[in-house]
Amino acid sequence: MKHDTPQLLETKFTTGFDAVRFAGYAALFDRIDAGRDLIRPGAFTASLEARRLSGDPIPLLWQHRPDQQIGWVERIGEDERGLRVVARIDNPDSAAARLLKDGKLSGLSFGYRAKASKSVTHADGRQGRELAQVDIFEVSLVHRPMQHSARVHFVN
Repeated sequence: MKHDTPQLLETKFTTGFDAVRFAGYAALFDRIDAGRDLIRPGAFTASLEARRLSGDPIPLLWQHRPDQQIGWVERIGEDERGLRVVARIDNPDSAAARLLKDGKLSGLSFGYRAKASKSVTHADGRQGRELAQVDIFEVSLVHRPMQHSARVHFVN
């Protein structure tokens, strides 16, 4: 499936200048994760478009904990590699911000609901799912992402 330039979901916020911003991939396409799920290109398209139209921002959580929102996703979209995000941590003195800036935390993950999936047998013979459409509702900074290579690659 060929993708044209993605329509990015971009949210504008008024914040202090001291927020910690970062970029990375919350998901990578066509790679089996630790739960044996494989995400297909285009899986996020409908969900991101619905959020763009509604103006609903995506929260940035700490370790998928809804009671620990640490910021917001400012830009998110699919490219040929996966789900690329630019997000910010509102409190630059928080543990998450310090760990990120010190290079001791780099994992990214996302919370979702599968909308279209099928059971598959992967090349290694293990059973899993192929996710064709997901409804994303949060992105999290995590110590151990399900998809090992889903990582922060730039911190500002």
